[in-house]
Amino acid sequence: MRVLLAGGAGYIGAHTAVSLLDAGHDVVLLDDLSGTSATAAERVAEITGKSAPLVVGDASDDAVLEQVFTDHGPIDAIVHLAAFKAVGESTQKPLEYYSNNVDTTFALLRAGLSHGIRSFVFSSTGTVYSDPADLPFTEESTTSIDLSNPYSKSKRINEVVLADVARVNPELNVTVLRYFNPVGAHASGLIGEDPAGIPNNLMPFVARVAVGKLDRIGVFGADYDTPDGTGLRDYIHVVDLAEGHVTALEQAQPGFVVYNLGTGRPVSVLELIASFEKAVGRDLPAQILSRRAGDVAATYCDPSKAERDLGWRARLTIDDSCRDYWNWQSKNPDGYATV
Repeated sequence: MRVLLAGGAGYIGAHTAVSLLDAGHDVVLLDDLSGTSATAAERVAEITGKSAPLVVGDASDDAVLEQVFTDHGPIDAIVHLAAFKAVGESTQKPLEYYSNNVDTTFALLRAGLSHGIRSFVFSSTGTVYSDPADLPFTEESTTSIDLSNPYSKSKRINEVVLADVARVNPELNVTVLRYFNPVGAHASGLIGEDPAGIPNNLMPFVARVAVGKLDRIGVFGADYDTPDGTGLRDYIHVVDLAEGHVTALEQAQPGFVVYNLGTGRPVSVLELIASFEKAVGRDLPAQILSRRAGDVAATYCDPSKAERDLGWRARLTIDDSCRDYWNWQSKNPDGYATV
Protein backbone atom coordinates (compact mmCIF):
# COMPACT_ATOMS: atom_id res chain seq x y z
CA MET A 1 0.00 0.00 0.00
CA ARG A 2 1.00 3.64 -0.31
CA VAL A 3 1.21 5.42 3.04
CA LEU A 4 1.33 9.13 3.81
CA LEU A 5 3.53 9.50 6.89
CA ALA A 6 2.75 12.88 8.48
CA GLY A 7 5.70 13.83 10.67
CA GLY A 8 7.68 11.32 8.67
CA ALA A 9 11.13 12.86 9.16
CA GLY A 10 10.87 12.90 12.96
CA TYR A 11 12.23 10.41 15.46
CA ILE A 12 9.38 7.90 15.31
CA GLY A 13 8.49 8.85 11.74
CA ALA A 14 11.89 8.02 10.26
CA HIS A 15 12.00 4.63 11.97
CA THR A 16 8.44 3.89 10.87
CA ALA A 17 9.39 4.83 7.31
CA VAL A 18 12.23 2.30 7.40
CA SER A 19 9.94 -0.44 8.69
CA LEU A 20 7.26 0.33 6.08
CA LEU A 21 9.76 0.39 3.21
CA ASP A 22 11.42 -2.81 4.42
CA ALA A 23 7.97 -4.44 4.45
CA GLY A 24 7.46 -3.51 0.78
CA HIS A 25 5.15 -0.52 1.12
CA ASP A 26 5.43 2.83 -0.66
CA VAL A 27 5.90 5.83 1.63
CA VAL A 28 5.43 9.58 1.20
CA LEU A 29 6.97 11.67 3.97
CA LEU A 30 5.36 14.96 4.99
CA ASP A 31 7.16 17.13 7.55
CA ASP A 32 7.62 20.84 8.17
CA LEU A 33 11.12 20.07 9.58
CA SER A 34 10.45 22.25 12.63
CA GLY A 35 11.78 19.53 14.93
CA THR A 36 14.01 17.49 12.66
CA SER A 37 16.12 17.62 9.49
CA ALA A 38 15.79 16.55 5.88
CA THR A 39 18.92 14.51 6.58
CA ALA A 40 16.71 11.99 8.36
CA ALA A 41 14.81 11.32 5.13
CA GLU A 42 18.06 10.95 3.21
CA ARG A 43 19.27 8.40 5.73
CA VAL A 44 16.02 6.44 5.51
CA ALA A 45 16.81 5.99 1.81
CA GLU A 46 20.40 5.04 2.66
CA ILE A 47 19.26 2.36 5.11
CA THR A 48 16.56 0.85 2.91
CA GLY A 49 17.92 1.46 -0.57
CA LYS A 50 14.47 2.74 -1.47
CA SER A 51 13.17 6.21 -2.23
CA ALA A 52 10.58 7.89 -0.02
CA PRO A 53 9.78 11.38 -1.33
CA LEU A 54 9.88 14.13 1.30
CA VAL A 55 7.32 16.91 1.02
CA VAL A 56 8.30 19.85 3.22
CA GLY A 57 5.10 21.42 4.45
CA ASP A 58 2.56 21.86 7.22
CA ALA A 59 0.28 18.86 7.72
CA SER A 60 -2.49 21.16 8.99
CA ASP A 61 -2.58 23.08 5.69
CA ASP A 62 -5.40 21.89 3.44
CA ALA A 63 -3.67 23.21 0.31
CA VAL A 64 -0.45 21.36 1.14
CA LEU A 65 -2.35 18.12 1.68
CA GLU A 66 -4.32 18.50 -1.53
CA GLN A 67 -1.05 18.93 -3.42
CA VAL A 68 0.42 15.84 -1.74
CA PHE A 69 -2.55 13.71 -2.77
CA THR A 70 -2.44 15.14 -6.31
CA ASP A 71 1.29 14.65 -6.80
CA HIS A 72 1.79 11.37 -4.92
CA GLY A 73 -1.56 9.58 -4.98
CA PRO A 74 -3.35 7.32 -4.86
CA ILE A 75 -2.68 7.08 -1.12
CA ASP A 76 -4.22 4.17 0.77
CA ALA A 77 -3.47 5.11 4.38
CA ILE A 78 -2.34 7.94 6.62
CA VAL A 79 -0.10 7.51 9.66
CA HIS A 80 -0.40 10.67 11.74
CA LEU A 81 2.73 11.42 13.78
CA ALA A 82 2.73 15.20 13.31
CA ALA A 83 2.32 16.91 16.68
CA PHE A 84 3.98 19.15 19.21
CA LYS A 85 5.07 16.80 22.00
CA ALA A 86 6.82 18.55 24.90
CA VAL A 87 4.62 18.09 27.96
CA GLY A 88 6.19 20.94 29.94
CA GLU A 89 6.09 23.36 27.04
CA SER A 90 2.43 22.55 26.46
CA THR A 91 1.56 23.97 29.89
CA GLN A 92 3.13 27.28 28.86
CA LYS A 93 1.76 27.32 25.30
CA PRO A 94 -1.68 25.71 25.50
CA LEU A 95 -3.18 27.55 22.52
CA GLU A 96 -0.30 26.56 20.25
CA TYR A 97 -0.56 22.92 21.33
CA TYR A 98 -4.31 22.63 20.93
CA SER A 99 -4.26 24.48 17.62
CA ASN A 100 -1.45 22.41 16.09
CA ASN A 101 -2.29 19.00 17.49
CA VAL A 102 -6.03 19.11 16.88
CA ASP A 103 -6.10 21.13 13.64
CA THR A 104 -3.59 18.77 12.02
CA THR A 105 -5.85 15.81 12.72
CA PHE A 106 -8.84 17.65 11.25
CA ALA A 107 -6.92 18.52 8.08
CA LEU A 108 -5.55 15.01 7.58
CA LEU A 109 -8.99 13.49 8.06
CA ARG A 110 -10.57 15.93 5.60
CA ALA A 111 -7.96 15.17 2.96
CA GLY A 112 -7.93 11.45 3.57
CA LEU A 113 -11.69 11.02 3.48
CA SER A 114 -12.07 13.13 0.35
CA HIS A 115 -9.48 10.94 -1.41
CA GLY A 116 -10.84 7.60 -0.22
CA ILE A 117 -8.16 6.37 2.17
CA ARG A 118 -8.84 3.01 3.80
CA SER A 119 -6.85 3.40 7.04
CA PHE A 120 -5.89 6.13 9.48
CA VAL A 121 -3.36 5.38 12.24
CA PHE A 122 -3.03 7.92 15.02
CA SER A 123 -0.05 8.42 17.31
CA SER A 124 -1.47 8.76 20.81
CA THR A 125 0.05 8.40 24.27
CA GLY A 126 -0.19 6.35 27.44
CA THR A 127 -0.58 9.62 29.34
CA VAL A 128 -4.30 9.64 28.45
CA TYR A 129 -4.76 7.13 31.28
CA SER A 130 -5.82 9.04 34.37
CA ASP A 131 -6.01 6.60 37.30
CA PRO A 132 -2.66 5.26 38.60
CA ALA A 133 -4.56 2.53 40.46
CA ASP A 134 -5.26 0.91 37.07
CA LEU A 135 -1.65 -0.27 36.61
CA PRO A 136 -0.76 -1.97 34.39
CA PHE A 137 -2.86 0.09 32.00
CA THR A 138 -5.07 -1.80 29.59
CA GLU A 139 -6.99 -0.25 26.73
CA GLU A 140 -10.05 -0.33 29.02
CA SER A 141 -8.36 1.62 31.83
CA THR A 142 -9.79 4.98 32.83
CA THR A 143 -9.09 7.87 30.46
CA SER A 144 -10.04 11.49 30.85
CA ILE A 145 -9.97 14.93 29.27
CA ASP A 146 -9.18 16.27 32.74
CA LEU A 147 -5.44 15.59 32.47
CA SER A 148 -2.46 17.50 33.82
CA ASN A 149 -1.23 19.11 30.59
CA PRO A 150 -2.48 20.30 27.19
CA TYR A 151 -0.30 17.82 25.29
CA SER A 152 -2.07 14.82 26.85
CA LYS A 153 -5.46 16.53 26.62
CA SER A 154 -4.94 17.22 22.90
CA LYS A 155 -4.22 13.54 22.31
CA ARG A 156 -7.34 12.44 24.15
CA ILE A 157 -9.45 15.02 22.31
CA ASN A 158 -8.16 13.61 19.03
CA GLU A 159 -9.09 10.08 20.12
CA VAL A 160 -12.67 11.21 20.77
CA VAL A 161 -12.84 12.92 17.36
CA LEU A 162 -11.46 9.85 15.60
CA ALA A 163 -13.97 7.53 17.27
CA ASP A 164 -16.84 9.73 16.05
CA VAL A 165 -15.41 9.94 12.52
CA ALA A 166 -15.02 6.16 12.37
CA ARG A 167 -18.62 5.71 13.55
CA VAL A 168 -20.02 7.59 10.54
CA ASN A 169 -17.51 6.22 8.03
CA PRO A 170 -17.95 2.45 8.41
CA GLU A 171 -15.61 1.67 5.51
CA LEU A 172 -12.68 3.35 7.29
CA ASN A 173 -10.28 1.74 9.75
CA VAL A 174 -9.06 4.05 12.50
CA THR A 175 -6.34 2.67 14.76
CA VAL A 176 -5.16 4.57 17.83
CA LEU A 177 -1.74 3.54 19.12
CA ARG A 178 -1.05 4.61 22.68
CA TYR A 179 2.73 4.78 23.01
CA PHE A 180 4.59 4.53 26.24
CA ASN A 181 8.25 5.72 26.30
CA PRO A 182 10.02 5.40 22.93
CA VAL A 183 13.80 4.97 23.23
CA GLY A 184 16.68 3.54 21.22
CA ALA A 185 17.67 4.11 17.61
CA HIS A 186 18.18 2.20 14.39
CA ALA A 187 21.00 -0.33 14.70
CA SER A 188 22.86 1.34 11.82
CA GLY A 189 23.36 4.51 13.87
CA LEU A 190 22.13 6.54 10.90
CA ILE A 191 18.81 7.70 12.37
CA GLY A 192 17.86 8.46 15.97
CA GLU A 193 16.42 11.02 18.33
CA ASP A 194 17.66 14.59 17.87
CA PRO A 195 15.89 16.84 20.40
CA ALA A 196 16.52 20.56 20.27
CA GLY A 197 18.04 22.17 23.36
CA ILE A 198 18.10 20.35 26.69
CA PRO A 199 16.15 17.09 26.35
CA ASN A 200 12.95 16.61 28.34
CA ASN A 201 13.17 12.81 28.39
CA LEU A 202 15.58 10.61 30.30
CA MET A 203 17.46 8.62 27.69
CA PRO A 204 18.45 11.55 25.43
CA PHE A 205 19.53 13.43 28.56
CA VAL A 206 21.71 10.50 29.68
CA ALA A 207 23.15 10.27 26.16
CA ARG A 208 24.04 13.98 26.15
CA VAL A 209 25.90 13.48 29.43
CA ALA A 210 27.70 10.45 28.00
CA VAL A 211 28.82 12.39 24.92
CA GLY A 212 29.97 15.36 27.01
CA LYS A 213 27.25 17.84 26.06
CA LEU A 214 25.79 18.00 29.59
CA ASP A 215 27.50 17.78 32.97
CA ARG A 216 25.44 15.27 34.90
CA ILE A 217 22.20 13.32 34.98
CA GLY A 218 19.46 14.68 37.22
CA VAL A 219 17.43 11.96 38.94
CA PHE A 220 14.15 13.57 39.98
CA GLY A 221 13.13 11.76 43.14
CA ALA A 222 14.57 8.67 44.83
CA ASP A 223 11.88 8.28 47.48
CA TYR A 224 9.03 6.79 45.45
CA ASP A 225 7.36 3.56 46.55
CA THR A 226 9.29 1.52 43.98
CA PRO A 227 12.03 -1.12 44.36
CA ASP A 228 14.90 1.39 44.20
CA GLY A 229 12.99 4.57 45.01
CA THR A 230 13.10 5.99 41.47
CA GLY A 231 10.29 6.24 38.93
CA LEU A 232 9.25 3.24 36.84
CA ARG A 233 8.46 3.66 33.15
CA ASP A 234 7.66 1.39 30.21
CA TYR A 235 10.50 2.00 27.72
CA ILE A 236 9.87 0.62 24.24
CA HIS A 237 12.54 0.43 21.54
CA VAL A 238 11.61 2.75 18.67
CA VAL A 239 12.13 -0.08 16.15
CA ASP A 240 9.56 -2.23 17.96
CA LEU A 241 7.25 0.78 17.99
CA ALA A 242 7.76 1.32 14.25
CA GLU A 243 6.96 -2.31 13.52
CA GLY A 244 3.77 -1.92 15.52
CA HIS A 245 2.60 0.67 12.98
CA VAL A 246 3.32 -1.67 10.08
CA THR A 247 1.41 -4.51 11.70
CA ALA A 248 -1.52 -2.25 12.53
CA LEU A 249 -1.75 -1.13 8.91
CA GLU A 250 -1.36 -4.58 7.40
CA GLN A 251 -4.08 -6.07 9.61
CA ALA A 252 -6.44 -3.12 9.61
CA GLN A 253 -10.17 -3.86 9.48
CA PRO A 254 -13.00 -1.31 9.23
CA GLY A 255 -13.85 0.26 12.58
CA PHE A 256 -12.19 2.00 15.51
CA VAL A 257 -9.64 0.21 17.68
CA VAL A 258 -7.09 1.18 20.35
CA TYR A 259 -3.83 -0.60 21.18
CA ASN A 260 -1.18 -0.03 23.81
CA LEU A 261 2.36 -0.22 22.42
CA GLY A 262 4.77 -0.92 25.24
CA THR A 263 6.72 -3.77 26.76
CA GLY A 264 4.73 -4.29 29.94
CA ARG A 265 8.06 -4.47 31.79
CA PRO A 266 8.72 -1.29 33.80
CA VAL A 267 12.31 -0.07 34.20
CA SER A 268 13.47 2.36 36.88
CA VAL A 269 15.51 5.50 36.32
CA LEU A 270 18.52 3.94 38.01
CA GLU A 271 18.17 0.75 35.96
CA LEU A 272 18.16 2.74 32.73
CA ILE A 273 21.24 4.70 33.79
CA ALA A 274 23.05 1.46 34.71
CA SER A 275 22.14 -0.05 31.34
CA PHE A 276 23.41 3.04 29.52
CA GLU A 277 26.63 2.94 31.52
CA LYS A 278 27.11 -0.64 30.38
CA ALA A 279 26.68 0.45 26.75
CA VAL A 280 29.14 3.33 27.19
CA GLY A 281 31.63 1.32 29.24
CA ARG A 282 32.02 3.81 32.09
CA ASP A 283 30.14 5.37 34.99
CA LEU A 284 28.19 8.55 34.33
CA PRO A 285 27.83 11.39 36.85
CA ALA A 286 24.37 11.64 38.36
CA GLN A 287 22.70 13.68 41.08
CA ILE A 288 19.57 12.91 43.08
CA LEU A 289 17.18 15.88 42.98
CA SER A 290 13.75 16.62 44.39
CA ARG A 291 10.71 15.12 42.75
CA ARG A 292 9.49 16.96 39.68
CA ALA A 293 5.96 18.36 39.77
CA GLY A 294 3.51 16.17 37.89
CA ASP A 295 5.65 13.01 37.89
CA VAL A 296 4.14 9.77 39.14
CA ALA A 297 5.84 6.77 40.72
CA ALA A 298 5.08 4.34 37.92
CA THR A 299 3.41 4.05 34.55
CA TYR A 300 3.42 0.98 32.34
CA CYS A 301 0.99 -0.96 30.22
CA ASP A 302 -0.40 -4.37 29.50
CA PRO A 303 0.31 -4.81 25.75
CA SER A 304 -1.39 -8.21 25.44
CA LYS A 305 -4.25 -6.94 23.25
CA ALA A 306 -1.81 -6.03 20.46
CA GLU A 307 -0.19 -9.45 20.72
CA ARG A 308 -3.55 -11.21 20.74
CA ASP A 309 -5.11 -9.26 17.86
CA LEU A 310 -2.09 -8.37 15.72
CA GLY A 311 0.59 -10.86 16.69
CA TRP A 312 2.81 -7.91 17.66
CA ARG A 313 4.96 -7.72 20.75
CA ALA A 314 8.07 -5.80 21.74
CA ARG A 315 11.19 -7.90 21.16
CA LEU A 316 14.01 -5.58 22.20
CA THR A 317 15.21 -4.94 25.75
CA ILE A 318 16.36 -1.87 27.63
CA ASP A 319 19.95 -3.02 27.04
CA ASP A 320 19.26 -3.15 23.30
CA SER A 321 17.76 0.33 23.48
CA CYS A 322 20.72 1.81 25.35
CA ARG A 323 23.24 0.11 23.05
CA ASP A 324 21.52 1.42 19.92
CA TYR A 325 20.96 4.90 21.33
CA TRP A 326 24.62 5.18 22.29
CA ASN A 327 25.64 3.94 18.85
CA TRP A 328 23.55 6.74 17.31
CA GLN A 329 24.68 9.45 19.75
CA SER A 330 28.39 8.57 19.62
CA LYS A 331 28.35 8.60 15.81
CA ASN A 332 26.25 11.78 15.71
CA PRO A 333 27.21 13.86 18.76
CA ASP A 334 25.45 16.89 17.28
CA GLY A 335 22.54 14.91 15.89
CA TYR A 336 21.73 15.50 12.24
CA ALA A 337 23.88 18.64 12.31
CA THR A 338 26.96 16.35 12.30
CA VAL A 339 28.78 16.68 8.99
